[in-house]
Amino acid sequence: MSDITNIYPGIDIEEIRAAAKDISNGAVTAGYQGNRQQVVAMLNDALATELVCVLRYKRHYYTASGLLNGPIRAEFLLHAQEEQAHADLLAARIVQLNGKPDFNPNTLTARSHAEYDDSDNILAMIKANLISERVAIESYRQMIKDLGDTDPTTRLLLAGIMAKEEEHADDMRDLLVT
Repeated sequence: MSDITNIYPGIDIEEIRAAAKDISNGAVTAGYQGNRQQVVAMLNDALATELVCVLRYKRHYYTASGLLNGPIRAEFLLHAQEEQAHADLLAARIVQLNGKPDFNPNTLTARSHAEYDDSDNILAMIKANLISERVAIESYRQMIKDLGDTDPTTRLLLAGIMAKEEEHADDMRDLLVT
């Protein structure tokens, strides 16, 4: 046993070191308080939502037409890329929690909170994207609330994604008023 001096007495270094030797759960330590199965299921639904959003924005990017719609198309493409980044973050967190990210295309739209949209009209595209961003924002807000303090890493991840979704919603709203 080593002679450890705790500067902060609320941390039991000996106990932490002993528990850390059980490496079977990777990043998930003995102090993790969340229900991993439920959190992974929740994150897989969020992953499905982000993937549907990528597909919707990509479709809108490729099908929006008109000389004046170049900046709107560029916004759609940027949002698609950012939604893909969110999907990547969610998939990585699922793996950290010893889960398996679900990319099954057969169940993607059924698990997604947001809807796919195949509008041909630029105004309808913008509205569909704004509605989907609002759905994502509220979904993340509820997930964060449900997590509480049981999984601070996932909570912070979701809060960061939600902040970006709020920016996306503002972008779409701004396109409606210009």
